[in-house]
Amino acid sequence: MAATPRELVLQTLNFEGPARAPRQLWWLPWAEIYHPAELAEIRAAFPTDIEGAPGFLREPAFAKGDSCEPGVFIDDWGAEFVNIQRGVVGEVKNPLIRDWAADVERVHVPREWLSVDTDKVNEFCADSDKFIMAGCCPRPFEQMQFLRGTADFYLDLLMQPPEMAAFLAVMHNFYCDQMELWAKTDVDALMFMDDWGSQQSLLIDPALWRDVFKPLYRDYIQIAHGAGKKIFMHSDGHTLDIYPDLVELGLDAFNSQLFCMGVDKLEPFAGKITFWGEIDRQHLLPEGSAGDIRQAVEQVYQTLWKNGGCIAQCEFGAAANPGNVREVFAHWDRLAGL
Repeated sequence: MAATPRELVLQTLNFEGPARAPRQLWWLPWAEIYHPAELAEIRAAFPTDIEGAPGFLREPAFAKGDSCEPGVFIDDWGAEFVNIQRGVVGEVKNPLIRDWAADVERVHVPREWLSVDTDKVNEFCADSDKFIMAGCCPRPFEQMQFLRGTADFYLDLLMQPPEMAAFLAVMHNFYCDQMELWAKTDVDALMFMDDWGSQQSLLIDPALWRDVFKPLYRDYIQIAHGAGKKIFMHSDGHTLDIYPDLVELGLDAFNSQLFCMGVDKLEPFAGKITFWGEIDRQHLLPEGSAGDIRQAVEQVYQTLWKNGGCIAQCEFGAAANPGNVREVFAHWDRLAGL
């Protein structure tokens, strides 16, 4: 009997020789707006094996507005985003925290996120044969930037004002509470994220990353594994410097920009962590030929597949060629003889 999607993902994460690489398509609202028919066809032709659980919150969220429509959007922490383009998220222009002593009380810690109806989550998991991800995603580095502004937060990381450290601890404790809540449900995995890379390197000194953020991620991973769950992470950019740390911490799967770093540079980690995608969305998905896409998928497979350890994931984002997105999944299936 063929493996269910849930079994297929677990076989991949455990390097147990799945019959094919599991599939997962990410898409931005941009794809729904500008390529609805193509998006629907791809989703129908290549059903996802990984699905996120809804939040099922008993209390209404604090956020106001639409994050992917022109105008102002207020997130659940109170950060204000300004957007000028449909289908993508805007940017913070007026940080909420200008002064730690005066402004930190303006931040809304979204405790509504802890009002999860766990019975409904468990019913959702029981009704699906897919691999289910928790409906939460801690992102301390990014959320601190949204509240403080990127430049000022980078200075904070260098200067280490006690007020910043105290608030980061509050944020982290909240995220741990959220992860522990979801870890008690029947989901298969938890997830966290932070975009850490520029085009060529980590955005901060790796030693500073290890001092400030690695301990936070260790806690998230331990919460998941302590409950028998898998744990995934996403980060854009060049993150090669922290791959050894994430392997050491026991991260199960990492969604990173393989082609930004160079697929060959990641070969030492093959068989130690699962590469949760992705095929290059900066150049290949918008501009590449079908042959380029096939070559890229084959490079990932030949270099990083070790009896598992790769998930066929890519993002249908702004400027992506729908045909190229489709070809990613079609070629992963061809490699499996489908």
